[in-house]
Amino acid sequence: MSLGDDLAGKVRERLKIPADWRERLKPHAPDGLSSRLLLLTVAFTLAVEALIIAPSAASFHERWLTDRLQAAELASVGVEALPYNAVDDNTAESMLRIGGVSAVAISDQGVMRQLLQAPQLTRAPDFIDLRRRGLAARLWDPVVTLMGKPDRSIRVRAKPRYRSGDFIDVVAPAQPLKLELRAFLLNSLLVSMLISIVAGALLYAGLAFLVLQPLRRVTRSIEGFAADVETIAPTPSDRHDEIGRVERELARMQDEVRQSLRARSRLVALGEAVAKINHDLRNMLTSAQMASERLAASADPQVAKAMPRLERALGRAAALTRNVLDYGKSEEPAPILVRIPLAAAAASAAEDAGLDPAGVRLTKAIPTRFAVIADSDQLHRILVNLMRNARQAIEADATRGSRKGKGVIRIAAGTDGETAVILIADDGPGIPPRLSERLFDAFVSGKASEGTGLGLTISRELAANHGGELRLVDTGPNGTTFEIRLPQNRPVT
Repeated sequence: MSLGDDLAGKVRERLKIPADWRERLKPHAPDGLSSRLLLLTVAFTLAVEALIIAPSAASFHERWLTDRLQAAELASVGVEALPYNAVDDNTAESMLRIGGVSAVAISDQGVMRQLLQAPQLTRAPDFIDLRRRGLAARLWDPVVTLMGKPDRSIRVRAKPRYRSGDFIDVVAPAQPLKLELRAFLLNSLLVSMLISIVAGALLYAGLAFLVLQPLRRVTRSIEGFAADVETIAPTPSDRHDEIGRVERELARMQDEVRQSLRARSRLVALGEAVAKINHDLRNMLTSAQMASERLAASADPQVAKAMPRLERALGRAAALTRNVLDYGKSEEPAPILVRIPLAAAAASAAEDAGLDPAGVRLTKAIPTRFAVIADSDQLHRILVNLMRNARQAIEADATRGSRKGKGVIRIAAGTDGETAVILIADDGPGIPPRLSERLFDAFVSGKASEGTGLGLTISRELAANHGGELRLVDTGPNGTTFEIRLPQNRPVT
């Protein structure tokens, strides 16, 4: 145990302070912002008053000494007016008592003359020269006076004000000054405390109105929103300060969270609905696959030509049903990375997206033997979603009749370092500005009569599942361009 701890223990024992005094005070300690603000305001006001007390005490100390000097100086003028400066002991004692001093001396042209003198002083007086007293000494003088003994005397020197001379010396007892200084400090302390309380209360009232009440309103809004997200937040005030910005940002954030939760609820409902039909859908697909196997035995050349496409579609549909529950949880299976010839993948996706040389057609600007490392099924879904959206936008364009041809979707590819870059562009009417910022949000669709608004959301998620990205490059009256970026530095599974 250190010396400080031992001393603190002895003080607590002497004052009978319990050892667990901190724990006992905790329930009574102010824990609210309002009470802490009030205490802080009073503390700061008292601190400012404390800084003023020291100069005030120094000024009072100097004024008291100056008053004694002036009274003694006037008494000295009366003494010199008498013949031969003769004054009897009783008169001298009365003059000293009225002036509150013990001795008066004047120096004129280098000659020091003692005009009034009380009986022998009990101790040598302390010397204070008011002509050349520094600030530090002026501030320290009241402390010396308050700590001095009752029989202390002060010899004060200053320049005369009412008569000629080099300086005047006065000896005054310090005890009256000590008593008056103590009373002055006590009154100043009481006034300071009163000012602190009043100023603190006024400042607290102003801060409570400007800060605490708005913060309580924000706190109630947050608590109400946490209890029920459908709670309508109060209308933000029109304040232009930080509180107003907090209110507006909170209202905006609550609205965004509310919309996100509603979208998630719709996704959950969609997942539950899909889960319910998943079993029946798989049975239907199984029946369709069995029927396709029987059709494969047909000798009809048209059937034989269509069978590969039908089998691929049924296979992908079966794979989707196996992963439908994972999608309902906003998850996608890890991609099985293989090397995919992009030209063939684009042609297959174009067929499933409904592109036709006689209608909306596909043009390719893909380097020979260009391949990407990706999951075959997930890349196919991305391409189909983008191509189908582009075809539907072109077909729904009101100005389609003025266009040359029935519409074109272009796919181009290249590399950017170790990243494959695929561009899919169309000559449709473009995406409305109101949808551009929320294009990849769930349930946001530009098609009034069809579409769930999940296609681009799914495609972006699939691209991110590869460590890549899908983004909108450009859109306008002349068409829309999307970019798919897929890293190629990952090992093939």
